[in-house]
Amino acid sequence: MEFFMEENGFSTKTGFGDLQISGEDEHGFRPYQLMVSSLAVCSGVTLRKIMEKRRQPVKNIHMKAEVTRNEEGSREIQKIHIHFVVEAEGVTEAQMQKNLDWTHRNCSMVQSVKDSIEVTETFAFKTL
Repeated sequence: MEFFMEENGFSTKTGFGDLQISGEDEHGFRPYQLMVSSLAVCSGVTLRKIMEKRRQPVKNIHMKAEVTRNEEGSREIQKIHIHFVVEAEGVTEAQMQKNLDWTHRNCSMVQSVKDSIEVTETFAFKTL
């Protein structure tokens, strides 16, 4: 990827268009938002693939990410908690916990930050 300096941040071109990145909300995505999005969506994609491989058809996955940042210094991300709300038929709580364990171990973004950011996951089922 290449990044180009602009007046209020940086930009990059992707297959889906230009991505504006800035330290200010009004000028683009903030770097921490991209980091959290990468972790959450990688986890969601991985969970979906695992459930499909285990023949547990999933109708929908909704995720909420809660972020804890250091209030001092560089305000680095310290912890991300991802809560999954899953719509799927015939999946038990034990199966879902195993799915999440495998998701945590197989999501490349979670594994990339495992020694610096604590990532935790929980789930709930949404009734179909």
